[in-house]
Amino acid sequence: MVKIHAGATLTPGFREFLAPWVARQPWYQGTGVPVLAPVGFFRFEDPAGEVGVETHLVSDGAVLYQVPMTYRGAPLVEAGPGALVATAEHSVLGTRWIYDGEADPVWRECVLDMVRTGGVSESSNRKGVGPALARGEWLASGPLANEVRVELVRVPKPGTPDSGPDTVGLVTGIWYPDGPDTSAISGCLTLVKAVIQGPAT
Repeated sequence: MVKIHAGATLTPGFREFLAPWVARQPWYQGTGVPVLAPVGFFRFEDPAGEVGVETHLVSDGAVLYQVPMTYRGAPLVEAGPGALVATAEHSVLGTRWIYDGEADPVWRECVLDMVRTGGVSESSNRKGVGPALARGEWLASGPLANEVRVELVRVPKPGTPDSGPDTVGLVTGIWYPDGPDTSAISGCLTLVKAVIQGPAT
């Protein structure tokens, strides 16, 4: 399990590097560099205890975005250059390479493990936001196949998704868009879909 260092700082901080990175992504629905307000955070546990895995739910005032990130002590060689969100100095751990979670195999395995087991995320205990939560759910009757596609919902919406017959698992979430003392919203965060093999030729 990755140790959480209470009171540690990250330089540059999220406010400095996250918004410019979001502005460059094809799923960003605004124009220019947004001002992002935190809505909620949750963590997954890397079984190897090497990689930090955290999801940020942030809003630009009109749209809620889901941004999973992984924190590594060395570059992820197999990730493309666009997957690197930032490099930053952790006050305890030193240089951290921060990657888009969707491009990191550890994030994918954490999601699949949560779906397999019906697991629940860890709280990040950030001040000023509600206690966001993610929960896995296995929908198929048999075991989880090796060949599945993990589809991150970058813009989560309230309610149940129109997932389709090939969906074998879900990660659903709860968040507080208007602050910790307001009503919670629930919706789908990630879909796990079976890979349909075409006929042999």
